[in-house]
Amino acid sequence: MIPILLAHLVAALLGPLLVRRLGRNAFYPLALVPAGSAAWAATLDPRALADAPRTVEIPWIPQLGMNVSFTLDVLGWVMLLIASGIGALVLVYCARYFKDTEPGLGRFAGLLTAFAGAMVGLVLADDVMVLYIFWELTTVFSYLLIGHYADKQASRRAAMNALISTTLGGLAMLVGLLMLGAEAGTLSIGGILADDMWASPGPLVVTALLLVVAGAASKSALVPTHFWLPGAMAAPTPVSAYLHAAAMVKAGVYLILRLAPALGQVEAVGALVAALGAITMVVGGWRALRQHDIKLLLAYGTVSQLGFLCAVAALATREAVLAALAMMVAHAVFKAPLFMVVGIIDKKCGTRDLRVLSGVGRAAPVVAVIGTVSAASMAAVPPLFGFVAKEALYTALWEGGTGPRMLLLALVAGSILTVAYSWRFVQGAFGRAPGAPPVARPAVPVLFWLPPAVIAVLSIGLTVLAHPLEGILRGFSDALPEAGAAVHLAVVPHLGVPLLASAVTLGAGALLAGLARPVENLQHAISPQRWGTGRAADLVDAERGFRRLMRGVDALAVAVTPLFQRGSLPMTLGTMLLVLIAVAAPVAMLRAPLPDNLVVFHHPIEVGLLVLAVVAAIGAARARRRLRAVFLISVTGYVAAVYFLLAGAPDVATTQILVETIMTVVLVLVLRRLPIHFSRRPLRLDQWGRWGIAIGTAVVLCGVTLYAADARYLDPLGPGLIETAYTIGGGHNVVNVTLVDARVWDTMGEISVLLVVATGVASLIFITRREQRITRIREEDEHLTIWRRRSDSDLPRNVLRFYAGEQEETGNRWRTWLSAGRTLAPERRLVVVEVITRISFPLMMMFSVYLLMAGHNLPGGGFAGGLVAGLAITMRYLAGGRYELSEAVPVQAGLVLGVGMAVAVGAGVLPLLLGGTFFATATPVVHVPVLGELHFPSALIFDIGVYLVVLGVVLDILRSLGSQIDRQQEAESDAR
Repeated sequence: MIPILLAHLVAALLGPLLVRRLGRNAFYPLALVPAGSAAWAATLDPRALADAPRTVEIPWIPQLGMNVSFTLDVLGWVMLLIASGIGALVLVYCARYFKDTEPGLGRFAGLLTAFAGAMVGLVLADDVMVLYIFWELTTVFSYLLIGHYADKQASRRAAMNALISTTLGGLAMLVGLLMLGAEAGTLSIGGILADDMWASPGPLVVTALLLVVAGAASKSALVPTHFWLPGAMAAPTPVSAYLHAAAMVKAGVYLILRLAPALGQVEAVGALVAALGAITMVVGGWRALRQHDIKLLLAYGTVSQLGFLCAVAALATREAVLAALAMMVAHAVFKAPLFMVVGIIDKKCGTRDLRVLSGVGRAAPVVAVIGTVSAASMAAVPPLFGFVAKEALYTALWEGGTGPRMLLLALVAGSILTVAYSWRFVQGAFGRAPGAPPVARPAVPVLFWLPPAVIAVLSIGLTVLAHPLEGILRGFSDALPEAGAAVHLAVVPHLGVPLLASAVTLGAGALLAGLARPVENLQHAISPQRWGTGRAADLVDAERGFRRLMRGVDALAVAVTPLFQRGSLPMTLGTMLLVLIAVAAPVAMLRAPLPDNLVVFHHPIEVGLLVLAVVAAIGAARARRRLRAVFLISVTGYVAAVYFLLAGAPDVATTQILVETIMTVVLVLVLRRLPIHFSRRPLRLDQWGRWGIAIGTAVVLCGVTLYAADARYLDPLGPGLIETAYTIGGGHNVVNVTLVDARVWDTMGEISVLLVVATGVASLIFITRREQRITRIREEDEHLTIWRRRSDSDLPRNVLRFYAGEQEETGNRWRTWLSAGRTLAPERRLVVVEVITRISFPLMMMFSVYLLMAGHNLPGGGFAGGLVAGLAITMRYLAGGRYELSEAVPVQAGLVLGVGMAVAVGAGVLPLLLGGTFFATATPVVHVPVLGELHFPSALIFDIGVYLVVLGVVLDILRSLGSQIDRQQEAESDAR
């Protein structure tokens, strides 16, 4: 099962490339993947699956009981054949439906193939979280496929309606499944259904089941969410034939069938779903009779049929589920070819309006036969399989007792409408339209009509195979309780009430079809769009009600958002802090005043440091100059580093000092584009309010920290890491070994965040493009100087005639200590800083490499080493300007970041290539003369990646907040 999903993933990724190479013919090789899935399923014995389902289970998050688990039983086998078999034929159909010039065809091919894989994963999933992931993947892919024609407003709106409706239902389903999982103590769907809680379900179980059913109802377009499915017809016809006839909309029916053992125990929920299904069937059939677009007619017919299926499946008895399974197969094999036929008519005749179509049956007889046979099966005309399945369904309802018999009356009424709109489709699509000229005879390629023909043949062939098919389907339904006499899939039905109901259905449906014009006039007269206005019409028309609801949500958002998001950073931050105080303070007040084991300080120097930090913090809050506030904030950071050092954490202290230094540099660079002074707040009340929030937040955070530290009830993990850091990680520095070995996934996530931060910082400055070209000194004009004063400044003439190319014959007395120092005008140069930088830079770079290499056993590591290297480059930039930065690091920051991340990922992948596990640890020992025994832990490779990522982040900040702002200021002052 896992290889099938991986094959779909690979095919989806290759889809755009294949379309680029082969054009629309790329759908043929893509069809091989779902065809292979269907062929694999066909080789299995479904009767054996009834007794021993195939299972695959891979541990995912064992601590939470989550596993990547899949199960293939009879129900999954049937759905797998439907999703894969029809999916393969739809892909073959796409090869002749689209043209090579179709916009976005490569993306469409990849998405449709990916959807097929998501549908396969959905029907095989046995874990709640895995089911939800594939459930939402089908939702996302459906959204993208419906919105394929992105330039059309109807497509965008339909895609959004489908996304919102099904996503809300999916979230409700997830909450319900998690509630059931918590009650059952397992996230396995099989385990949940086998739990004893269903013997006497309480309010929590019933509520959870209702939430799950809500997700199924939204996916299968039951009332009141039925409106999204007809709107989804804005998608290309292959999408309608697959997603909205055979696959995605069946997911809700599948989930109801999967939950049949639970629904059988909670009869009230089953009755609710049955009622919704019956209402949906009648509403969909009634709306189908009004449509002039034959594709919309089939769409409302699909809504009706989905209600039919859900109503019967929700009864959750052995006979009802057997009939529902048979009807689900019948629906797939008659509705998919009907949509394909509509696509052929649309492409070859240029319209889907049955008032314009005339003589298509004579012009394209093969297409007409396919459509007529499929429509007849939909109307349950004997001896087609649609009749066999519906007869079994009527029998199950009649034999089920009083409640099912009442449901039978509603479903017979809906089936009468089905017969009527089936005839409306056949007559409108293939008959003569009064006053319309006959269509021209179209040339329909064989591979265009062959896929729907193959599927339509099953409406005949399954009738012959009804008995063995019944034996297969009973492998799932026999696990459910009996209700009445046994039901069989019989080609020749027995005389009785069910057969009479079928006769009434066909007769009344034919009569209703004959009275098409009076019925259409009646529908027009009582239509809510004619008489309904305002909220009354919204209550009747679900789509209008949904749009009104969305407008209401938008209006509420517009009204509420300005109350909290006023564009004021102090107000936003103050609101967040007030909420923190309001939530945490009452909890803290209910606790004891202070923990009993509180130690105020370990050394008297900590009191002095605390006073220094408090004075610096208050000074920063009261400072009027931004630069002064930055330096005072830095003082608090350095004080924290000293506290770490006193606590015996040199690694943390070193990192804190380096980070604080880098942050100070960044803030100073930013201040160049900000006013010197903060804005003054004249209101005294406002100032007191800020002080109150600040003090309250400090008290709450300190209190929460104290109580959190006092709440420990397990032994600390630290002592246990000391020995394992050496025996497993091969290092004496527990902190570094933990970061790059024991908790390497955490560090991987952190450097990924750094990568995102670097991108975000640069995007604030680089508006049009991410990377600027790196300009070296030798590429510039020899007369280049930057940051030069205007020509009317009071400087000696020889100073203003400074040249980048230092020529002895000019007598210029200026010299440079840095590579690009001569690009700065003399009045901008600080020779002392240049000398210090020239001496310090190589030492700092060597020290950064030392920290990287020694970090496994001594204080240091890739993070600290990268920060030191970043500070060294920062010194070069501050001393020599942006050209000096280019000379120091003549590569793009993105390249450094990318290489660093690649090295970090490679450190995890390399052990796999050597037969180990991801991020497995190894510490080879090398004996070197003079140096002796050297240890090279594999975690060092990962640490090198961290080193490069940190260095890339600093370089990105210097290029964006440093060099780019330099360019802006030079342009503003015409410095060049």
